Amino acid sequence: MNTNDRNRMPEPTHVNTEGLKPQQSAGGDLHQQITDRILEAMETARGTGKRLWDSQPSLPLNFATGKPYTGINTLILWAASLKHGYASPYWLTYKQAAEQGGQVRKGEHGELCVFYKPWEQEQTNDSGETETKRGAVLKSFRVFNLDQIDGIEAPAKEERPAFIALQEAERILAASPVPIRMGGTQAGYHLSSDTIHLPERERFTSPEAFYSVALHEMTHSTGHSSRLNRTFGKRFGDDAYAMEELVAEMGSAFLNAELGILNTTLPDHADYLASWVKILKSDRKAILTAAAQAAKAQAFIRGLAAPAAQHAA
Repeated sequence: MNTNDRNRMPEPTHVNTEGLKPQQSAGGDLHQQITDRILEAMETARGTGKRLWDSQPSLPLNFATGKPYTGINTLILWAASLKHGYASPYWLTYKQAAEQGGQVRKGEHGELCVFYKPWEQEQTNDSGETETKRGAVLKSFRVFNLDQIDGIEAPAKEERPAFIALQEAERILAASPVPIRMGGTQAGYHLSSDTIHLPERERFTSPEAFYSVALHEMTHSTGHSSRLNRTFGKRFGDDAYAMEELVAEMGSAFLNAELGILNTTLPDHADYLASWVKILKSDRKAILTAAAQAAKAQAFIRGLAAPAAQHAA
């Protein structure tokens, strides 16, 4: 997911954005319109490697050449970044780090990547003719993240305008049913501790990106057994996790619509949900189930925030 930077947040309003009618009292028409727009956007959504906050992995890049890693190496380095919390997308071999004036810190371990090295050999066949045999052999190499290396200055981060809070969104976050802990490099709802974890606001590419991710995690928290007790039975089986992600992202989209920022975040909702498109292809009614559960989560969250809104008024 990724959103465009904004200099200023819009004032909180009912939904009245391009392609959407003003919010209906029952909410059903609005939900259907948003769902339709997401489905339409998903038809063309593709994984772009972009990111919503500084530490979320972008496409891993070789610092020396500027070229992105490809194939299985992309997945290997993404997994390593998530596991170890690396904020930098840049990687180097030990030799490349030394050539750049850097030094891998003692005790650091590199990630094993692979490539195919082509070969060819002239051989004489049984007829006495010379022919060329060609093939490839799998080779490996190790790379280190720039966060593991001393002596190399990371490229300057993009400058962003100061974070301008959206009052209505802040009221929703203040009414969160679970503690929200800011800091670190990853976003997520932890069921075991019943807490939401988010990077600091300033790490996000825009205020809209921050609120969109925060509301995604808050929607997850409504599924707890003490709240909406959201579970998916045998119909979804191993795809239950994917269904929960659909619910969380659509819940975020519905809340974004109420906040008036859906047009900014819609491409990211579509891009994120495209990664779970398998379940939608195997079960055409899955999106309807997810939308219904997301609407329940939205109503639950808005119910928590209502007293604060009344008090402010």
